[in-house]
Amino acid sequence: MDLARPGSDHAAPLELPFRTLLYRYFFFGWLFRDASVGSFLERAAALQFNRERCIYLPTYLRRWLGLVVLSYTLGFVAESSLTPGVAAALCYGVATLSIAITMTIARSWLVLKFC
Repeated sequence: MDLARPGSDHAAPLELPFRTLLYRYFFFGWLFRDASVGSFLERAAALQFNRERCIYLPTYLRRWLGLVVLSYTLGFVAESSLTPGVAAALCYGVATLSIAITMTIARSWLVLKFC
């Protein structure tokens, strides 16, 4: 891969802060357009754009399912090896929130893909 060098005619690669990259790794809202604003044609164009972008949602679904499995496993380990307490509750709480986000992603993907 040829990175941009001073004096070359290539465009410089976009460098984002780590927190922005982490946000984009887990949350997909930045990929889509708001289909609830604008005229009828603008909303239709945004919906078509979003339907084309729904191919990325299974990737986000896998990431969140991995977080569900990881946090649930850590909660189980914390509960069985240590005294049940804050660590296990925190891990199970993260797993529960991750399941809710996973369901939201799955529903969004199904609606955009098949409706």
